[in-house]
Amino acid sequence: MAVRTDATAVKLLTGSDLSDAIVEGYIGDANAFVNAILGTATSTILTTIEKYVSGHLLTIARERLAMKEGAGGAFIHYAGDYKMGLTATQYGQSAIDLDTTGALAALGRKAAGITAATSFS
Repeated sequence: MAVRTDATAVKLLTGSDLSDAIVEGYIGDANAFVNAILGTATSTILTTIEKYVSGHLLTIARERLAMKEGAGGAFIHYAGDYKMGLTATQYGQSAIDLDTTGALAALGRKAAGITAATSFS
């Protein structure tokens, strides 16, 4: 399926100055992810979610957001952590918020279950 968003939209969202070709690589990955989790329908909301997932992938891999920066002692602390999934960036968090199905929010959660005892003897 063709991607729903484009490099211009993702670059406007993230403020990235990477080349269109590099950004399009992340868009392709985001498209495959969105299709697998949310389906292949064409809709405005899926276009927006794909844009935010693209921004998330771009940010986590290439342009991580700094939380704290230093100078004299030269340090930098980045926002998020790879193991946090979509919640690691503001773009991933927005994608979760935009998903009315709850499928993105459910990713990475451990399944829980309850088993009733039929007898105690």
